[in-house]
Formats: sequence, structure tokens, C-alpha cells
Amino acid sequence: MSSLVSVPRLVIAAPSSGSGKTTVATGLMAAFASRGLAVSPHKVGPDYIDPGYHALATGRVGRNLDAYLCGAELVGPLFAHGARGCDLAVVEGVMGMYDGAAGEGELASTAQVAKLLRAPVVLVVDASSQSRSVAALVHGFASWDPEVRVGGVILNKVASDRHEALLREALDSAGVPVLGVLRRAPQVDTPSRHLGLVPVAERQSAAVEAVAAMGAQVSAGCDLEALLALARSAGVLSCAGWDAAEALVSSPPPPLPVPSLGAAPPDPRFGPEGALSSNAGRAEFAHASSKVRVAVAGGPAFTFSYAEHTELLTAAGAEVVVFDPLRDEQLPDGTRGLVIGGGFPEVYAAELSGNEPLRKAVAALAESGAPVAAECAGLLYLSRELDRMPMCGVLDVSARMSERLTLGYRDAVALSDSVLAVAGTRMRGHEFHRTVVEPGSGAAPAWGVRAPERRVEGFVQQGVHASYLHTHWAAEPGVARRFVERCRTS
Repeated sequence: MSSLVSVPRLVIAAPSSGSGKTTVATGLMAAFASRGLAVSPHKVGPDYIDPGYHALATGRVGRNLDAYLCGAELVGPLFAHGARGCDLAVVEGVMGMYDGAAGEGELASTAQVAKLLRAPVVLVVDASSQSRSVAALVHGFASWDPEVRVGGVILNKVASDRHEALLREALDSAGVPVLGVLRRAPQVDTPSRHLGLVPVAERQSAAVEAVAAMGAQVSAGCDLEALLALARSAGVLSCAGWDAAEALVSSPPPPLPVPSLGAAPPDPRFGPEGALSSNAGRAEFAHASSKVRVAVAGGPAFTFSYAEHTELLTAAGAEVVVFDPLRDEQLPDGTRGLVIGGGFPEVYAAELSGNEPLRKAVAALAESGAPVAAECAGLLYLSRELDRMPMCGVLDVSARMSERLTLGYRDAVALSDSVLAVAGTRMRGHEFHRTVVEPGSGAAPAWGVRAPERRVEGFVQQGVHASYLHTHWAAEPGVARRFVERCRTS
């Protein structure tokens, strides 16, 4: 049943990456939270790292809103789920405001999410190399799409009082109010890696200091009352908040028919073009009287996860226990299944390799046939070696760092029945890594990637599903249901 969502909200956008969105968004979250407001933090797109800084600023779980991974229809419900009971929501955008999935128009852009949320936009402009031209820039972004409401501008990296006066004079004619002016501030800078910030878990104390500095800078340089008034002008949403238990019950039973792969020569591993049995391999969801323990890798080496995954596992009947592969020498007692998400294991390869007792425990669990789901960093951890350092040896593959960054959305179809899905299940995902595994797929590949290029990748082996592809299980709740049922029966 739909309900009316009236949480005040702002979308923080920019003309391009590097303009200061994260500084402003995180600073606003911290500034409003310090005033006693319950602030709900959100991030447009698949990014796992910025939500960690948002969580520091607000004391609440940072959540992603991704119209490509989850579908536009889930943006509102997932927002309402995260913002439930809050006084304000701040949504940090991605890339430039109108940039989205390549070749897909506005899909997954900040502008699309702003429209779906009926939220006003605050445009963050890097003013370091311009004066009067800022008016043309802001006017262009504000008028490009009449359905996007740019309610104000925050000028970042302003050099001096004179520079600020020139910028304000120019913007008087643009019809968009200046809601803040931020000077250059090295203390808010955060180190980056592979087009993103270094995760909070890798620099906890320094990250706390950086977030506090962001909050202080935004409080001093922005009109918080005007920004709050703008947030309260957001339109009312009519949607029900997402709920993990309801999603499990109401999710349709995949797999979908395997779609045509286009003009490229057919690969027999993709299966025939046509409908597969709609009930093939699907475990029926039922509330169990006892929970099964699922171990989830955490700590500095494995920081990439979506909050909804744990919520879905719990709703499906799992007791989720987080462990740290850098520190813990054994899996949690009674582990029946294992989830190893993404992160930067190459940074901690020596420490991961040195924890031989845990590597052996992971290998033994996989050998027993227990369900193991590994994404990206998890794939590397299950490999035979990473940069010539021994890993768990579950998969007979070698992993190494590469000069090439692999980045982008992917359209994929499951090629093999696994603990996550049956062959023919179509899902969308995202890749983000600077490593290579050789070979790139096994005898039973995990996915057939349809876009942007046609290829197979990943491994299905006994109870193991390992792949570079990051997926968002809210888009297909049956993944969590199937995984937990396999934990219960394996």
C-alpha cells in the first residue's frame, strides 16, 4: 500500500566530478546532525565508499539509490525505507548532474533521481577558475531539463572576498540564489584511490577528523536555514517504503527468458533463446523456526556492501555475523554460509595471506559444499594467489594488479545454476577493479555479460558463486532467499 512521504530532502549535484559534491553533502549531513536533526544519508549510483563518510556524519547507515541496478521504480521505496523517521534527507549525486549510464540517456543520473524523488537540487560549482562565466554555467544546468528544479548554488574553492563578490554579481542575473560560499580548505581533503576516496575503515581516526572539518566548513560558509527551507519545499512522494520481508514474499519467481544476444555468434553456454521453466531451481520461501548463521566478511579489506543485503538475508532467516579476515583466525562458530563482498584486498594482500588459519577455514567451508557468495574482492580472496601471495585456493585462478581500471555498469544473465540464481536469471551489475584473474571464467561461468561487450565471466563451483560483478539484491530479493535456503539444506 502506498503512503505519502514528506521527508524534507535535498539532492547535491555538480556540473562534473571533482567539483566538491562529497565535501558539501557530507558537510551538510554533519552540520545538520550537529543541530540535533535526524539526517538520512543517501548516494546516487553504485558507490560504496562515500556512504561510509555519510554514516560518520549522521550516525545512520548510508544507502544507495541506483536506478540502473535496482530499477527506477525502486528509487522512491528505497529512499523512503532509509529516510523513515528522519527530519531531513541529503542525497549526494554522482558525476555531472546529467551524466548516467553510458548510452542510456538520463538513466542512473543525479537528475533522474532528483525527479523521481521530487527533490530540489543544490548545484555545487567549482569556481576556482572562473568569475562571470559562472552565470552561464549555472543557467545552462538550471534550464536544461525543466523537470529538474535547481533551487540554489554553493560556490566551492572561492579564492578571496573579491572573487566571491564577482561571482555573486554574475549570479544575480541567473535567477538561482547563492546558498553558500566555501573557500579552499586543505583540512577537508581526503585521499583518493581509483577515482574514489579511501574507505573510512582504512583511516578511521583521520576520516572522523575530515568529516568534522567538512561540517565546520559548511556550517561557516552556507546558509543552513535557507537550505533547510529549500529541503522542506520538496514535493510529497506517494510510495511505500521498501521492506525486506515484504520484498521476499512479493518478489516474482525468475528466471526470465534468456534474451537474444544480438548479432554475435551464439555461445552454447548462454542457453537457448526462449523461456526456461519459471520454477526451475527456485526454493520456496518460508519462515523457519531457527535461523542459520551466515558469516559476512568485513573490516578494512572488505568494505563494499549494501545495507539491504544484510536486511534481506536476515528477513530470509539468516543470523548475520560479521568477521574480519585480517584479524579473525576462524570463521564464526556454526557458519553455514559465507558472503565476501568487495573492497581493496590488494592493499592488505600480505596480511590476508599471512592469516593462514582463516584461509584454510574458508577453503574447508567451500570444500564442504556450503554456499559461498563472493564479489570482486571476494573473488580475489578465493583465488589461488594474489600478486603471488597465497590466498584461500578455493578457485584455481591467479589474480594480479593491473594498470587498467575496469569500471562501468553491466547487463548480465546467469549462465549456470548456483546458490544465488538459476540459469537464465537476468540481473544488472557494476564492475570496479584494477585487477585481473586468469582464467577469467570457469567451466561453469557465473555470468554472461551482454553490455557493453559480450563475454562470459566468473565461477560457479559446488556451492561457490564468485564474480567481479557487484549486484544489488534489492533488485532480485530471490537471491537472498535462495542463498539462505541453500545454507539451511547444505
